[in-house]
Amino acid sequence: MWYAGIDWANAHHDVLVIDDAGRQVGSLRVNHTPEGLHHLNAFLEDITGPDDRDQMACIIETSRGLLITALLEAGWHVYPVHPKTVDRRRPASGVKTDALDAYLLAKHGRAELVDLRRLKPDSDIIAELKALTRDQDSLIQSQTRLVNQLTACLKAYYPVALQLFAKLQQHSTLMFLQTYPTPQAAMGASVQEIEVTLRQGRHTNPTKAAPLIFQRLHQSHLTADAITTRTKSRLMLVQVKQLLPLVEEIAEYDKVIEDLFLTHADSPIFSSLPRAGKRLAPRLLAEIGDERSRYLRASNLQALAGTSPVIFQSGTYAKAHRRYACSKPLRNALHQFAWQSTQQEPWARDYYLRKRSEGKSHTEAVRALSNLWVRILFALWSKHECYDAAIFQSAKLAHAPRAA
Repeated sequence: MWYAGIDWANAHHDVLVIDDAGRQVGSLRVNHTPEGLHHLNAFLEDITGPDDRDQMACIIETSRGLLITALLEAGWHVYPVHPKTVDRRRPASGVKTDALDAYLLAKHGRAELVDLRRLKPDSDIIAELKALTRDQDSLIQSQTRLVNQLTACLKAYYPVALQLFAKLQQHSTLMFLQTYPTPQAAMGASVQEIEVTLRQGRHTNPTKAAPLIFQRLHQSHLTADAITTRTKSRLMLVQVKQLLPLVEEIAEYDKVIEDLFLTHADSPIFSSLPRAGKRLAPRLLAEIGDERSRYLRASNLQALAGTSPVIFQSGTYAKAHRRYACSKPLRNALHQFAWQSTQQEPWARDYYLRKRSEGKSHTEAVRALSNLWVRILFALWSKHECYDAAIFQSAKLAHAPRAA
């Protein structure tokens, strides 16, 4: 058996291979180019031969990227490890080089291979769904930043606009602000003109909303001086121009994600979850995947999601804290889903309130609830069954402690 430590970087990758006895077999540095990755493949094959690729374990500090794709396509066994793994193995002197990191990765693989999990690539549909949902999350974060900036801008010169609509990131709201960029321009519009603007912005009920907006505009409200109004209205229009296409593209992502999600055989399982909706159900499927052999038990999935607590014990001191090393997208999706479930499922609401009564914070209570949901999700996912509140309640009663 051989162990290849691969220290990856943007421009090049350092590789060092050791054998079962810990002896160095070879090392090299390759560029992050097609020629460099071909050279890496040839280097590893020279060591194992063309028929013994399963005898080479590639240890690397990432689980995605073009380097990982090239290794998997070439048939190499890849074992991703956390980036802090090498930090803990560095010598006390603090010396650090890419070649040394590659050696420490290979050494870690030789010592801990039995505890490492081989990377098994997602199916094509899961890989695409995961990429789409994560990219949409990045767009939503950009939208949130712009909405916060727009809110601050409107507070400076046009605060009444914040009282006219429920959400700034609605197409009708942005169209209204673009048409009437100042309070004076909005106050000069008639009810009919406001209704036409709302209708063009695809407002759900422009006929009812227009008179209410007109009435609020002509009530007493704060206004800024002429200089502030001119400068901030210009900034507001720039922010609206950035938000409009972003809002449209996020909506397009919703359609593409939903269409792809519904083509997967596991979509009914995640669609059955209470209040998972069109946003959370695809994310849960994408992050959990469809490879049933990936998780041996629910605790493996709980650790990956970061919902299970970690014990810190030293001498007589012991404390449980949240898990830091986990899949952040999965943790976020489960956290949102657990909170949404309290709005529909009585048992989830009761569990949350019980944790709060025990002195837990909102975040701690939701994390505890999401840890419970992972066990339920794992059972449904493993058995290919949809969630049924009645069945869950029956099982809960059957396992409840009985009074003497």
